[in-house]
Amino acid sequence: MASQYMVEMLSHFRGNSKSREFPAHSAKVHSVAWSCDGRRLASGSFDKTASVFVLDKDRLVKENANYRGHGDSVDQLCWHPTSPDLFVTASGDKTIRIWDVRTTKCIATVNTKGENINICWSPDGQTIAVGNKDDVVTFIDAKTHRSKAEEQFKFEVNEISWNNDNNLFFLTNGNGCINILSYPELKPVQSINAHPSNCICIKFDPTGKYFATGSADALVSLWDVDELVCVRCFSRLDWPVRTLSFSHDGKMLASASEDHFIDIAEVETGEKLYEVQCESPTFTVAWHPKRPLLAFACDDKDGKYDSSREAGTVKLFGLPNDS
Repeated sequence: MASQYMVEMLSHFRGNSKSREFPAHSAKVHSVAWSCDGRRLASGSFDKTASVFVLDKDRLVKENANYRGHGDSVDQLCWHPTSPDLFVTASGDKTIRIWDVRTTKCIATVNTKGENINICWSPDGQTIAVGNKDDVVTFIDAKTHRSKAEEQFKFEVNEISWNNDNNLFFLTNGNGCINILSYPELKPVQSINAHPSNCICIKFDPTGKYFATGSADALVSLWDVDELVCVRCFSRLDWPVRTLSFSHDGKMLASASEDHFIDIAEVETGEKLYEVQCESPTFTVAWHPKRPLLAFACDDKDGKYDSSREAGTVKLFGLPNDS
């Protein structure tokens, strides 16, 4: 029997399953993320810029010109957990930049030691963690913009995240493990053998009950935060899982890969709730923090004139079919 929630969401998506794309960049989009209040969506691109949209009813309206300053690809970005005006970008140019949407200016550039590929902001807003291609994670004070700590790891570090309580720090690694450190002490607490191959991404659900990891074995695994045990696996994708996102209520999990669809699962049962069709691999997915709207970006080509030109668009799924 389908759960009540599943019945409600299937009914919702029957009337709200439209996807729409919005021009954002001149090259592929690596990362999309919503501000904590859901008013804005930011994207980071291979074109070395970030852009910011305002969500206006059922469309994204681009706010100002693109945010320029980085000298290399913007690989990941994230917003301040409680301030809807600040976001931070990680770039291959060995810097991170903090931006304020009220002035559209960069309020801080922090030099780091290597080419940055992943970034997260602590739930208390005080610290930004950034990981680079040399598997060094640097912890930066969000107010003084100075480095507080630095850890060199002996394994390939993929995605990084604090838990919702801000007292543990999680890393997914190239050996298929999840490494857990105490925070702020950064002492090893546990290492979990999560997958037989490269563990790529990790996300915590907003309710704090679960976290999910995605792996090169094409599996998504769901973990109980308190027990640190795997509760269930989702296996509908065929390619390495690149990106994950929990819905605002923690009840849906979107996962994507080089498969030409985004899987939307019901968290409590693992059942497929919906499948968002794409024409190319998906790099990034992000559920809106208040409603069932999914932002995503794919490796689309601008096929009209030149099939090798990257489209650089940001997409929204979950729009009213009559919009």
